[in-house]
Amino acid sequence: MNKHNRIVTSVSIIGLAALILMLNFTSPTEIGPFGVLLFFTTVYLVSFGLMTFLIHSFFRVAFKKQVNGSKLYLYAAIMAFVPIMLMMARSFGAINLWTISLIILFVFLAEFLVYKKT
Repeated sequence: MNKHNRIVTSVSIIGLAALILMLNFTSPTEIGPFGVLLFFTTVYLVSFGLMTFLIHSFFRVAFKKQVNGSKLYLYAAIMAFVPIMLMMARSFGAINLWTISLIILFVFLAEFLVYKKT
């Protein structure tokens, strides 16, 4: 495991611990705006670590090859934003087929852009 993978794993585990602590000891009304920002940041960090692992595994199994680090992290960064978009849509009360279709379209276009540019 290289240096970058260890950093991503460490940050994801620390983010998961912070997320669990926030969910167990606070509520949205008492945490304030900075706490909400911290919550979404930790959700993103945990999602980024999970997506990095899943994409790395997918490329290894499906294509039997190693993907370079920068491309892997770009793919993971886009995919890690999906839970944030879903939570945002849920907070607006707009989770329906149309919203999910637009999120999938956004992710597809962003991943396609990464594929073409790198």
